[in-house]
Amino acid sequence: MKRILNITVALVAMVVMVACGSATSEKYDVVIVGGGVSGTTAGIRSARCGAKTLIVEQGPWLGGMLTSAGVSATDGNYRLRGGMWGELRDSLEAYYGGAQALKTGWVSNLLFEPSVGARIFSNMAEREENLTVKFDTEVAVIERAEDGWRITVDGAEGRQTVLCEVIIDGTELGDVAAELGVKYDIGMESRHATGEDIAPEEANDIIQDLTMVMVLKDYGRDMTIERPVDYDSTLFACACDNPICRTPKEANRLWSKQMMMTYGRLPNGKIMINWPIEGNDYYVDMIEMNDEERAEAVARAKHHSLCFLYFIQKELGLNTLYLADDEFPTEDLMPLMPYHRESRRTEGEVRFVLNHITHPYDYTLYRTAIGVGDYPVDQHHTRYTGWEALPNLYFHSVPSYGLPMGVLLPKEVDGLIVAEKSISVSNIVNGSTRLQPVVMQIGEAAGIVAALAVKQGIEPREVAVRDVQREVLAGGGYLLPFLDLPATDPHFGALQRVGVTGIMESVGMTVGWENQTWFRADEPVTLDELSRGLHMFDAEIPHIMEQRNVTIQDIIDHGSVTAAMWAEWGLENFDPQRDATRLECAVAIDKIINPFAKGVTLNGDFI
Repeated sequence: MKRILNITVALVAMVVMVACGSATSEKYDVVIVGGGVSGTTAGIRSARCGAKTLIVEQGPWLGGMLTSAGVSATDGNYRLRGGMWGELRDSLEAYYGGAQALKTGWVSNLLFEPSVGARIFSNMAEREENLTVKFDTEVAVIERAEDGWRITVDGAEGRQTVLCEVIIDGTELGDVAAELGVKYDIGMESRHATGEDIAPEEANDIIQDLTMVMVLKDYGRDMTIERPVDYDSTLFACACDNPICRTPKEANRLWSKQMMMTYGRLPNGKIMINWPIEGNDYYVDMIEMNDEERAEAVARAKHHSLCFLYFIQKELGLNTLYLADDEFPTEDLMPLMPYHRESRRTEGEVRFVLNHITHPYDYTLYRTAIGVGDYPVDQHHTRYTGWEALPNLYFHSVPSYGLPMGVLLPKEVDGLIVAEKSISVSNIVNGSTRLQPVVMQIGEAAGIVAALAVKQGIEPREVAVRDVQREVLAGGGYLLPFLDLPATDPHFGALQRVGVTGIMESVGMTVGWENQTWFRADEPVTLDELSRGLHMFDAEIPHIMEQRNVTIQDIIDHGSVTAAMWAEWGLENFDPQRDATRLECAVAIDKIINPFAKGVTLNGDFI
């Protein structure tokens, strides 16, 4: 994105426009700056909620890191298939011929060609009547207007002025939020600031390595490139187990050449090179750079990746591999942008830290969840000089979690929502929330909040949490990462609504590399546990400290439930003598009490 040139009051802008005879402005409800992963889903979801929406994207593709950056191997949320994340998977499976056709590499269960992903996102956007996308368009100026924002953009149609009520910052590095005066952090917080025991003792400004991904294909003939200037084989010597490797940085991850080359194998025989082990990860902090400096940094990152390509061709003997000529619409056949793992992290209405994930019921933010994640904390730092002194955050296991709504809402600046990787989380938590399925959900929630704010004539931070959660559920999305039921199950909503109130608590666990959370739908629940949760929700409901299991008769007695009601709710075996399952209790609570009738603040306190 072209760095925003100026922010002025609307009156001055209007005077200038009149004097120059400017064309009439285009009016939208919501404008998203940046058509990356979250910007795309934000735009589509805002449009589906009835808002006239515009996405301004500086390149020719939607999808950001999943497409334009070439990271077409998704991480996490494989079993949490819902919302637009589920729609993307449906489209990919339809295109390639099923879920198994997407399991081509071992880094992910879902891999695809970036160009295919770009077409799918474009098709999804085109189907929305309320959505307009301006490709190859830069934001020049953002100004305050009387009832929102005045945005000047430069694109194929020349300079245009756009008016809107709400802006969503979908940029890769949080540029809009920064220009509009939102406070933010860069780098690692100290453990004393966040209370995270795996954070460093002292804060620093170190961000994660970025990657200039490459997509290769086999041409069946020698495609060895000219030796790059300043090529140094020692930078890549231990990318895999090979004769020139002497002192690997990560001896426990010294894998074979075959393992490296099948890591990101894509459909149709292509290979995604996004190799973190002495490969094409590259350290540079572009966040505060101007446009020229960023362009120079990208050029250096590309050169680093081309050096790695030469290493693959020359040192590993894979000289028939070269950059695919049918993926990216670029002269150099490289992706349209780097893969940024880290951005500014804005100061939001709430800050989501590791302790909120590891001990959710010690806090209340889980009640405000608008999306889910299950990926470990994963940070890339080995290309940073001095990386050995940093915390080891390679696949640090955490429970799966619900992402709170308040992380999208910056303090102090009205009419703005922050998405992508610039949400209000700690550096540690960003190591999980940065992954593609979570960022897609961040965008969805941002689009919902924006559309509701416009519809209700209020600021985004004033939108009711429960209203947003209802829309998420209506779109087939998750609030909490329960694995008991798929999003298509008729009782899914009841489990989510009861779970997000905390009336019944879930259990998190780590199984292998997978972080799981279970409502324990088929298990019984004690009267003590259930009544304690109900008492917390409504003080007028007594806490009965009996350790016996809740029976169907208890539900009949306390809710005047009949066999006909039970059947109408889609439940079976109306036997008053048997123990009720946690699922049955949740469905009954959902029908009788309607837990979403009680709202919550952005901090998760009951209203």
